[in-house]
Amino acid sequence: QERLVESGGGSVQSGGSLRLSCSASSYTFRNYCMGWFRQAPGKGREGVAFIDNDDSTHYQDSVKGRFDISQDKAKNTVHLQMSDLKDDDTAMYYCVADHCGRIRQKGWILSPQCTVCGQGTQVTVSS
Repeated sequence: QERLVESGGGSVQSGGSLRLSCSASSYTFRNYCMGWFRQAPGKGREGVAFIDNDDSTHYQDSVKGRFDISQDKAKNTVHLQMSDLKDDDTAMYYCVADHCGRIRQKGWILSPQCTVCGQGTQVTVSS
């Protein structure tokens, strides 16, 4: 069974930075596109960012200019660099692998899906 292993969450003050990392198998990296979604308490899932096979990146509007998704195909790892963090960024962040055709749909950011889903890593931002 495919697994995703996340790391890098934690607590930070507003305006600070965190870097999330996610390791996957080579099979996962070859066959899916990678992304992140988050879920805050009492709220639904929302897509944060995804990266396509050609390394093109896509973001939710609220994180554009602050978050940067990247992937290291040699290490089967995807990163989410988060800067200028705000209280509203507080959530559980999940690394996901999904079919590229589906993740490219405009609706994925609004209603993210995952074929392979990580366990989540908590990000807490305080003023």
